[in-house]
Amino acid sequence: MATSNARGRSSWVKNASVAATLVDALVEFTKGRPKSGALLLGAAAVSSRVPGFGTAVSVLIRAYRRLR
Repeated sequence: MATSNARGRSSWVKNASVAATLVDALVEFTKGRPKSGALLLGAAAVSSRVPGFGTAVSVLIRAYRRLR
């Protein structure tokens, strides 16, 4: 029973991460940054298989902009 609940929570977190990455991609497109938006769309697709990948890409994009 506990395993089932943990899996459900894990699935919810994964879906939330993918959704957040998709929102970041949409924001990038609306700000006129199509390359970053496309990169984040790809990261969202990969994030459905590799948890946290989309978040990592988003953080790296922001860090790159700050250091540029």
